[in-house]
Amino acid sequence: SSPPVVVDAPDSPPPSGHCTTAMEGMNFGSNVIKEATSPMPKRRGGSGGEDDMSVLSIGAPPAPVMPKFCVVLGAQWGDEGKGKLVDILAQHSSVCARFNGGANAGHTLVVDGKKYAFHLLPCGIINRTCKNVIGNGVVCHVPTLMKELDTLKEFDPNALHRVFISTRAHVLIDTHQIIDGILEMEKGSMSIGTTKRGIGPAYSSKAVRNGLRFGDLLHFDEFEKSLRELVSWSQRRFGEPRERDTEEQKKLRQALREYNTKLVFENGVGSLEEELERYRKYSQQLRAQVVDTVTFVHEEISRGNNVLVEGANAAMLDIDFGTYPFVTSSSTTIGGVCTGLGVPPKFIDNVIGVVKAFTTRVGAGPFPTELQNELQSLEDEVVMYNGPAQTVERKGHQDGSYAVAAGTKVKVGLLLQEIGREYGTTTGRRRRTGWLDVPLVKYSSLVNGFDSINITKLDCLTGLSKLRICISYRSSDMTEVRLPRGYFPSHLKDLEKVVPEYETLEGWTEDISACTRWEQLPINARRYCLRVQQLVGVPVSWVGVGPDRSAMFQVPPGAEVR
Repeated sequence: SSPPVVVDAPDSPPPSGHCTTAMEGMNFGSNVIKEATSPMPKRRGGSGGEDDMSVLSIGAPPAPVMPKFCVVLGAQWGDEGKGKLVDILAQHSSVCARFNGGANAGHTLVVDGKKYAFHLLPCGIINRTCKNVIGNGVVCHVPTLMKELDTLKEFDPNALHRVFISTRAHVLIDTHQIIDGILEMEKGSMSIGTTKRGIGPAYSSKAVRNGLRFGDLLHFDEFEKSLRELVSWSQRRFGEPRERDTEEQKKLRQALREYNTKLVFENGVGSLEEELERYRKYSQQLRAQVVDTVTFVHEEISRGNNVLVEGANAAMLDIDFGTYPFVTSSSTTIGGVCTGLGVPPKFIDNVIGVVKAFTTRVGAGPFPTELQNELQSLEDEVVMYNGPAQTVERKGHQDGSYAVAAGTKVKVGLLLQEIGREYGTTTGRRRRTGWLDVPLVKYSSLVNGFDSINITKLDCLTGLSKLRICISYRSSDMTEVRLPRGYFPSHLKDLEKVVPEYETLEGWTEDISACTRWEQLPINARRYCLRVQQLVGVPVSWVGVGPDRSAMFQVPPGAEVR
C-alpha cells in the first residue's frame, strides 16, 4: 500500500470545500471560528506553554442549556465515551431513551468514585429523577437487564420503577446468543468480530417475523407458544452437528438441541421449561414497566419535558452507512432515532456527535489511520514522550505492566491502548488504535447532521511530542488527488486503497486530567480541539479529559485562535 501523506500544520490549508464562514445560531455549547482557513502560527518555546504568538479568546463557561429533544451519537466506530456526556446531560433531563442495539453496547460511568457498566440500561438511570426508556428499536436480553438493575440496588432501590420498556421492543433469548456464536465461528477467517451477544440473530428473528416482543409478555400464554415455536425453529436449523464443526460449535449446538444453556452460559437454564418459568417471573416483575413508549415519549414532549436520546454503537457500525459487513445489526445513526422511538424528525432540535481524540475500533475491517492492532504486533509510529510518568497494570500480559516516563520514545498506538485503557466494556478485547480520522468524522457528520461535537479522552494524547490528524483521503491509484470532502468508501476494497493525508501539530506536556475549565487546558490542547473544529466544520461544544463526570466541560462560545 502507498505510504501516508504527511504535511505540517502551518503550511496545510483545510481540505477543499472547507467552511470559512462563522458558525452562528447554535444555542448549545457552540463556538465561532473566525478566519477558519487561516494557518495557525507556529509556536515558540517548550511544548504546552503559552507565548505571545498564541492568544486564545475565551469567555466564562455557560451552564448546560438543554434542548427539548437532544440526541447524543457516536461519530466513529463506537467506544467514544458517549455515556459520560449522556450522564451529565441526563442530570438536566426528564427522560433518557435508547433507540437501538442491545447488550452489545457498553457504557462505563464513574460517579463519585464508583464505577458502573451498563449494556442495556440508559445512562439516565444514574439520575434518580430521570425516567429511562428502552425503545422499540432495541433488542433486550431480560436476564442482562435484571442483572444491571440489581447492581443499582444500593444506589437506588427503586431504579426498576424508572425504566419503561416498549411493548414493541424485541426480546433477545439465549437461543439468539447460541446461534450468534455458531455463525461467527462458521465464518472462520471472514469473521466480522461480533460480541456474540445474540444481537444479529435477534434482529433476524424480527425480520423473519418469528420474534418475541415485550408486549407478548403481557399475554403470557401467547408468549409461551411463540417461545416454543422460536426454539423449535432454531433447533431445526442450527441444532444438529456439522462435519466441520469445532469443539466449541459442537457444544453450542448441543446446548441448543437440548436447550440446556447452562452448558455454555454461566447464568443459563437447564431446560426449556426452566426458561419459560424464568420469563413467567419476568413478566410479573416487569408488567408495570412494559408500556407503549410512543405515547409515553410524546406525552413527555407535550408536557414540555426534556428528552435525551443516547445512541448505542456509532456511525461507522451502522447497518447501512457503516463499514459493511463489519457493522452491527441496527441503525445507529439519526434516522434510527425516529424509527427506534417513534418520533418524527421535526422534534429533534439538537444532535451532538461524540468524537474520541484519536480513533479506535474493535474487531476486523479496514482502518485507514491504524497504528496498533489487537495483538500489538504492528510496527507502530514512534515519537518522543515528554509527559508525566505513568504506569498501567496489565494482568496476564506477557510484558507485565506498561510504564512510560518523560524523555523516552514510545509507540503511539501502544500508548493509546494502555494509557487510554482501550479494552472493550462488553467484550474485554483490546481495541485497535490510530490517529484521529477527520474524513471519517466529516462523513459521520453529513449522515447525522451534528450541531456540535464532544471531543473525549483528550488527556490520552498528553506527552506525545507530535500529534497527527488525518485531514483527507487520497486513493493509492492516484495519490496526487484528494478524495471529495465528506466522501467515505462504501466498499471495503476501496477503503483498503485509502491513503491518509496527515497534518502534524505540536503536543503538550502538562497533565490535563484535573482540568475542569476550557481555559485551564494548555494552548496546544486547545489548538488541537479547535483544529478539529475547523476541519470538520462543526463546533466543539464539550471536551473530556478523564473518566469522571467532573472531567467533562463545555467549550465557551467564541473560543478562537488568533
